[in-house]
Amino acid sequence: MKKIRLGVNIDHVATVRNARGELYPSPLRAALLAEKNGADSITIHLREDRRHINELDLKQIKSKLKIPLNLEIAATNEMLKIALRSKPSFICIVPEKRKEITTEGGLNLNYNKKFLSKIIKKLKFNKCRVSLFIEPTLRDISESKKLKADCVEIHTGKLCNLINKKKNFKNELIKIKKAVILANKLGLEVHAGHGLTFFSAKILSQLKGIQEFNIGHFLIGEAIFLGLSKTIKSFKAILKI
Repeated sequence: MKKIRLGVNIDHVATVRNARGELYPSPLRAALLAEKNGADSITIHLREDRRHINELDLKQIKSKLKIPLNLEIAATNEMLKIALRSKPSFICIVPEKRKEITTEGGLNLNYNKKFLSKIIKKLKFNKCRVSLFIEPTLRDISESKKLKADCVEIHTGKLCNLINKKKNFKNELIKIKKAVILANKLGLEVHAGHGLTFFSAKILSQLKGIQEFNIGHFLIGEAIFLGLSKTIKSFKAILKI
């Protein structure tokens, strides 16, 4: 039996809190409840505009959590300083644009490669495992290895959109499969995330070589109806194949 780890992204608990400028619902409470119900890690994205998670959330969650914390950050000097100061278990470097509603694709690994390499080096020296959020292309997998990343997180948004719209997703799934095979061959741990639902997670979990799924928006949305505990347990059952 293969067990894929489940990382629970709690950003949108903070989104609901910030919609009214209140102190609730608490991202810390959500993180601890997720931990209690089988989450293997917690993911938070500290964005430049602080639209959901903020530094206080990061500090509180880091101090209370027993499972690994995966901090998503943009490749900026400000975020590097925060990451080095907070020392989470994992750092995932993601692309970021102020006007986007959510992350719209993988990193452009050809842009400012020297600076990205410098950030990765500093994070690893600080004993953080570094992941790069990338498109499922062989070139990006190879570049991630050259940049000395520990992991890659494959952007699954296109696959999930095709599945949700009931369109043919075979070619995109094959593309992801080839990327996973190369990453495994090069010694990179493979994570997957963005847009995953119960159905798309079940399809993607059939591929060999993916060690972790990071799921947030759908999971938090489904928790409104099922409860956070039951939603996490449902995903855990899907990923235990």
